[in-house]
Amino acid sequence: MTQTQQTESAERIARPLIQLAKLNGISTSYIDQLGTYVEIRDEVLVSVLAALGVDASSDEAITASYAATQQRIADTLVEPTVVKFIGKEAVTPIRAKGNDVALKLTLEDGTEYAGDLTAYLTGSNADDGSLQLTLPDDIPAGYHTLAVDAGPLHAEAALICAPARIELPPAVAEKQRWGWMAQMYSIRSAESWGVGDYGDLKLLLSDAATKSHADFMLINPIHATAPVPPLEPSPYLPESRRFLNVTYIRPQDIAEYAELNEADQAEVARLHAEVSPANDSIEPLDINSAWWHKRQALQLVYNVPRSVERQAAFDAFKEAAGPDLRAFAAWSVAFQVWGAPWEGTWFKDTNRDSPEVVELMREHADMVDFECWLQWIADEQVTAAQNAARDSGMALGLMQDMAVGVHSLGADVWWNPERFAVGSVTVGCPPDFYNQQGQDWGQPPFNPNYLAKTGYGVYREMVHNMFSHAGAVRIDHILGLFRLWWIPQGEGARGGAYVTYDYEAMIAILTIEASRVNGLVVGEDLGTVPDYVRTVLGEHGLLGCMVEWFARVDDSPNAGDPYADPSTYRKYALASVTTHDLPPTAGYLQFEHVKLREQLHLLSGPVEEFQASATAERDAMMDRLVESGLITPEVAGDVEGHIQEIVEAMHKMLLKSPSVLLQAALVDGVGETRTQNQPGTSSEYSNWRVPLAGPDLKVVHTDEVFDLPRVQSLAAIMNGEK
Repeated sequence: MTQTQQTESAERIARPLIQLAKLNGISTSYIDQLGTYVEIRDEVLVSVLAALGVDASSDEAITASYAATQQRIADTLVEPTVVKFIGKEAVTPIRAKGNDVALKLTLEDGTEYAGDLTAYLTGSNADDGSLQLTLPDDIPAGYHTLAVDAGPLHAEAALICAPARIELPPAVAEKQRWGWMAQMYSIRSAESWGVGDYGDLKLLLSDAATKSHADFMLINPIHATAPVPPLEPSPYLPESRRFLNVTYIRPQDIAEYAELNEADQAEVARLHAEVSPANDSIEPLDINSAWWHKRQALQLVYNVPRSVERQAAFDAFKEAAGPDLRAFAAWSVAFQVWGAPWEGTWFKDTNRDSPEVVELMREHADMVDFECWLQWIADEQVTAAQNAARDSGMALGLMQDMAVGVHSLGADVWWNPERFAVGSVTVGCPPDFYNQQGQDWGQPPFNPNYLAKTGYGVYREMVHNMFSHAGAVRIDHILGLFRLWWIPQGEGARGGAYVTYDYEAMIAILTIEASRVNGLVVGEDLGTVPDYVRTVLGEHGLLGCMVEWFARVDDSPNAGDPYADPSTYRKYALASVTTHDLPPTAGYLQFEHVKLREQLHLLSGPVEEFQASATAERDAMMDRLVESGLITPEVAGDVEGHIQEIVEAMHKMLLKSPSVLLQAALVDGVGETRTQNQPGTSSEYSNWRVPLAGPDLKVVHTDEVFDLPRVQSLAAIMNGEK
C-alpha cells in the first residue's frame, strides 16, 4: 500500500518477515519516480523469498529461516567473492573461530602474491568473533583466488581487484565526442537479405566516421537469438547474452563464400533474390523469412572446405569460447530437432546431464559444429566492423548495448538454471510516468547468491566478450547492477519487490574489462533511480544518461514543468535528445506517442489527460528553446510547420551540455516519425521491425544515409559547424 511517510515504521521493521527479507537482500519498501513511498506487500515478499530458496510460508518457517540464514553467515569463513578497488580501503571478515589463519593469494596469471597478507589481519578472533583482512594496494588489477586456512576450516574466495575508476580514453579526455544511435537491423542495402546486417554495420560505421565525423555508433543489442524461426523481434529479449546474433551475418563477406562451386553460387544467388526486394520495402521487416533464406545459404558456405589457417582459427575460437559455446549449440540443436522449447516438454524434462542430450549432440555433431561456426563468423564480422570504425578515425567505434537479461526458455536458462531465479519470478520495473502500468520483461533474474558463490564468472565472461569488439558498452537498466524488480507470477508488474545485488563486484568487472581496452561504460540510469546510484556510477567513471525530453529543472517528474538548461547536465554522461523507447523526435513533436498508446490501449487514464500532459511537455520544450535563443516564438507557436528546424534546434541545444559524449539518433537525422519500440507491447505493434525511412516514408538505404542533406545538416550541427 502507498503511505504518506517516507520511511518504514519501527513496528514494521520489527516484524520477523521484514527482518528476514532484509537479511536476504530484499527491499521491503521503495520511493517511486514521483517521490511516493511504497511498501511491499507480505504476499510479494513471501514469493520473492521463495524464489531465493528461503521458506517464509508460515510464522514458524520465517523463524527457522531467519536462524538458518544467520547461522550460514556465521559459518562462512570468508565471503566467496571479495572486491577490492585499488586506492580504496577494502576490509573483509575472516571468521576463523579462534583458529590461526594462513592466507595464500594466487594471481590471475597463476603466480603467487609475494606479500604477507597475514600482516594485514586485525581483530581479537574470539571464538564468536572475526578477524578483519584489510587488502593492500599493491595487489594488481585482475581476477585472483584467495585461499584461507584456519585450523580445520578451509575456503577459497574470488578476489576481484579493480581500478577504482574507468579513466576517460585520451581521445575523449581531449574533447567532447559525439556519435549516432542506430537500429542496425532497420538499415538495408542491396546486399542485405531483407534485414540490416553486419556488412551494413561495417559500412555505416566507416561512413559515419568519414562523412559525418562521428566518433561512435550505439546500436541495438546483438545478443544471440533462436537458431530457426520463429525469431523474437526484441533485441532486449535474447536467448543468450554470452554469444552473438548470427541472423545478422552477411554470407557474401565470409572468406569461403568466394570458394563456392558454380551450382552453390547459383543457389545462394537464388535465395538472396527471393528476399532482396524487401530491402526496398517500407513494410515491417520479415525477420523470419530473411533468416530462413539466409540460413540455407550459410549452410552451403559452411560446407566449403576451409584452409588449414582458417580451420585453426575456428578451432582456436571454440577453445577460447569454452563450454558455454557447446551449451548454446546444444540448445540450438535441441530447438531444431525437438521443436521450439515453448511447444514441447524437452526444455523442462531434460538438462545438460540427460542421456538424451548427450545422444542428441553425438547424433547431430555436424549441426552442433555448424552452430559453433555461425558464432565464429559472427564474431569475425563484428570485429571487422569495429576495426573499420577505428581505421576510419572513430575515437570509440562501436558502442554495444547490453540487455537486462535473457529469455526464460533460452540456452542460458536450460543449461545453467542454477544461475537464475527461475520459474516463479520475472524481471521488470514498477510504474512510472512513461510506463504507467509498470513493465514485466518476462526474463528470469540472475540469482545473486549464485553470482557471489562463483565469483561473478558468468558476468565477467559476458562483459569481456562484449568489449572484445567494442569501444564502449551501454548497459540497459544500469539499476540492475544495484537492484532488480522481481515480479512473482500472477502479481502483475506493480506487484514486485526490489532484490539487491553486489554492485561493487559487477562495477569492478566493468572497470577491469573497460580499462583493459581503454573503453567506456555507459549506464542507462533513467526512470526510478535512487540518487546514490548515480553517485556511485560517477565515482567509478561509469557514464550515466541525460535525455533532453526527461531532463527537467530539479529532476521534476511532472510534464509541463520547466526543462533544464543542458549546461546543467552531468559531465560524466552520454547526453541525447531522445531514446529508442520514444518515437523519433519528429514523431514525438507530433504526438505519435499519444496516438499510439491510445490505439494500443496502454493508457491508465483518459486520452485527453495524457494529451494534455504531452502538450504541456512540448510547450515547455518550446519555452526552453526560445529562452535559449534557438527558435523564435513564432516557430514555437507553429511546431508542425517547423519540425526539422525544431529537431535541429534541440540538437544544437545539446551542444551546451558539458557531458563527455553526445548522441544523435539516426532516425532524427533522416526525419523518421514512426516509433521503433513501444514499451509495454509485444505483438500488438511491429516493435524492432520498422525499416529506416524519411518523412516521406521512402526507405533510406545503407549507402545513402550519410549523403542525405538532412543527415549532413544534423551532423554539421553536432560538429559545431552551424
